[in-house]
Amino acid sequence: MALLADLPNLDPELFQAPSLESLGLPPSSCPAPKVLLLYGSLRERSFSRLAVEEAARLLNAMGAETHIFNPRGLPLPDAEDASHPKVEELRSLAQWADGMVWCSPERHGAMTGIMKAQIDWIPLALGGVRPTQGKTLAVMQVCGGSQSFNTVNQLRILGRWMRMVTIPNQSSVPKAFMEFDDNDRMKPSPFYDRIVDVMEELVKFTLLVRERSDLLTDRYSERKESAEELSKRVNQRAI
Repeated sequence: MALLADLPNLDPELFQAPSLESLGLPPSSCPAPKVLLLYGSLRERSFSRLAVEEAARLLNAMGAETHIFNPRGLPLPDAEDASHPKVEELRSLAQWADGMVWCSPERHGAMTGIMKAQIDWIPLALGGVRPTQGKTLAVMQVCGGSQSFNTVNQLRILGRWMRMVTIPNQSSVPKAFMEFDDNDRMKPSPFYDRIVDVMEELVKFTLLVRERSDLLTDRYSERKESAEELSKRVNQRAI
């Protein structure tokens, strides 16, 4: 109830935290779902960050453990070695997470370079292991003007490329500067309710998938390859 007290826009009588029991799943020894949240702006008052913070509060109220990655200081892809502290932090969190939330502003009709750089630093494979394969993903965007879906559509393409289970629902917040109050909290609106829906769906999919991801992503072609061969193929320096 303490977590719900920090979510004044919710109707507590209608709010339901997904559970293993409600999904018809057996009890599990796994801890709470772990969710990594990425945002795509370095502005002091970043609306993609504020939207992610609202999403994290909702995920916490649904029993998930969250971590928001701060992209400030992350170098451009290939501008530094992978041993750079911010790169190591991001890659470690990508391996830690059971699922992710990606939220970017739309700039010039597309996701920001800051958002793309974070995704580009997450490799397709680390020593033959794909850090994102079989993990869940929710996509969101904030807009400076009218509602658009360019960015979430691009994020879906990237999620598929990273072999993630991207959930059907998504969020696009138009005129984001009007949707947050002076305390940087999102105002009650259908756009807020949609974020609630997206986070609820993300938790459900994560609970359904996380203990079955090895089975769901087991492929004939990869069973023919050794881990060393896979690592060589997806990390070709000639690309």
